[in-house]
Amino acid sequence: MQGNMHTTIDQRMRECIRECQQCHDICTEMIAHCLEMGGEHAQPNHIRLLLDCGEICQTSANFMLRASDLHNSICEDCAVVCERCAEDCERFQDDQMMQQCAQVCRSCAQSCREMAQAA
Repeated sequence: MQGNMHTTIDQRMRECIRECQQCHDICTEMIAHCLEMGGEHAQPNHIRLLLDCGEICQTSANFMLRASDLHNSICEDCAVVCERCAEDCERFQDDQMMQQCAQVCRSCAQSCREMAQAA
């Protein structure tokens, strides 16, 4: 990289990128799981939320990878979506996969909230 380019990605940001990528992956995986389960799992609002969460997580990771000066606001939005997704997944108490998704979403939300406040 050129010395005059401001593209530093510190360790905290790298961790947040990893959290976002992991959250994207699990939300995307859960869509297939939920569609196979049917019933409450396959409700349009739940599937839409999994899609939204996966997409905002990927977007947030991309903004950080580019060292965009807008990443803080994207991370804040990502935290909100991840928290909502975690709450929705937690209602499936007998589904271990959904509980794992909720945990990943909560962890990502916390990391993104910290990144948003690091401005």
